[in-house]
Amino acid sequence: MNDETSAAPGPARSGPFVIGDRVQLTGPKGRLHTITLVAGGEFHSHRGLLRHDELVGLPDGSVVANSSGEPYLALRPLLSDFVMSMPRGAAIVYPKDAAQILSLADVFPGARVVEAGVGSGALSLHLLRAVGPEGELLSFERREEFAQIARANVAAFHGAAPPNWSVTVGDLQEQLPARCAAGSVDRVVLDMLAPWECVAAAAAALRPGGVVLCYVATVTQLSRVAEELRRSAQFTHPQANETMVRGWHVEGLAVRPDHRMVAHTGFLISARRLAPGTVLPERKRRASKSDYSEADVAAWTPDLVGEAGADWTPETIGQWSKSEKALRKKVREAQRFAEDRGAPDQIS
Repeated sequence: MNDETSAAPGPARSGPFVIGDRVQLTGPKGRLHTITLVAGGEFHSHRGLLRHDELVGLPDGSVVANSSGEPYLALRPLLSDFVMSMPRGAAIVYPKDAAQILSLADVFPGARVVEAGVGSGALSLHLLRAVGPEGELLSFERREEFAQIARANVAAFHGAAPPNWSVTVGDLQEQLPARCAAGSVDRVVLDMLAPWECVAAAAAALRPGGVVLCYVATVTQLSRVAEELRRSAQFTHPQANETMVRGWHVEGLAVRPDHRMVAHTGFLISARRLAPGTVLPERKRRASKSDYSEADVAAWTPDLVGEAGADWTPETIGQWSKSEKALRKKVREAQRFAEDRGAPDQIS
């Protein structure tokens, strides 16, 4: 099922406020309210009302008072503001991760991008802005209700569904070959529960040098995606990272970190498509006791635990372990530490 609709001109992005604009009102206590300007409309709060017509014609960044004299700062919401306040059917990709996705995947104006796992449409909005009107975004979602929410959110932000965006309801592995010819896609972004299942489909659709990027929540997902990318022999060595953002309170000489921060939300892992027939050179490194086998990888994978018959040990999960010589040195250091503290018999 596809949804491709020509878009009418959306709300203004700059200049004086007009009917149809989304406006973010900030009250005296910093509380945010987002409204859509309607002819004859009114914004009500327990402190009074504000007529929409009083905002029409004012420049962005104006202050207007309601019926009881309470001042409100009126601004057009940024994309990040919209994403954080829009209706959610599924967990959204936070702005901090969306920004990293656009950078690490190098999403450029005019690119043809495939997105799987449209969720509530947060990442779709960022990708559409990055590809621009000359690019194309093809989104795939398994659940019809999530697709509907995403369509509504994207249309609400743009004023109508962008003509260069389509949402296909169904499994990516089945639908992608029918929607995209082999080697016709610049970027593939996977935000789904089991992205490793779609590595082969992504490889077939990507142009040589194209980027596949996966957004996953857990360490086990991260490990399995990395191993599948390596096993496919069609991508470069994968790179993985996570992003944490900590705000700061800055007021006069009171400068300190905020007590709360947006810490772990997910991992990003990316790789680039090799040219057909290319054999990736192996990385040269010294052998380690933490090297793993195929059985170890199987044991690390949740749905294969028990089949491989491997025990959960530091070596099994690839954890670095110290050599015997280093361990003996640490024992001597510990013994000296105990002696210095007057407890020579604590370590034998």
